[in-house]
Amino acid sequence: MSVQADITANRQTRNWDKRAMLGRLLWGFCQPFFRCSPRIFWGWRVWLLRCFGAQIGRQVHIHPTVRIMIPWHLAIGDQVGIGDRVILYALGSIQIEARATISQNAHLCAGSHDWRDPARPLIRAPIHIGADAWVCADAFVGPGVRIGARAILGARGVAMCDMPADYIGFGNPLQLRPQT
Repeated sequence: MSVQADITANRQTRNWDKRAMLGRLLWGFCQPFFRCSPRIFWGWRVWLLRCFGAQIGRQVHIHPTVRIMIPWHLAIGDQVGIGDRVILYALGSIQIEARATISQNAHLCAGSHDWRDPARPLIRAPIHIGADAWVCADAFVGPGVRIGARAILGARGVAMCDMPADYIGFGNPLQLRPQT
């Protein structure tokens, strides 16, 4: 049974309190300082994200072309690498553990809408990327997904369900196999 969307109700919903709205506005003004910084200014970008409440470990490399929505929802462990043009859509929390790699053009999407409700309210579902995991180029990690430690989500793979530790996932729909 399909439900007709109630766009008016959706647009009248307050998804963010005043403090969050102010934070999002200020983060928007700081985006040029993040995006226009030279590639090797890893520390500058980490410092700027920490100013907005992100919890970031040591020796983290975040490229200047990374797009981040709501940095205070980020927790990033030591020695993480986040490549060019990655999207961290952190409507819900995104936790990336130590030594994980998020390759270029990957998209971590920690938010969606409840399709069963005509007002389509916002859902903030956390994402967790385990230690030493690798989300390869152009891969997509959906809301509420956990990628286990040392797991690999292959290039252009789509993870809409959890991936266990030490597995390789590829394709859409996702296929899993143990690492050998």
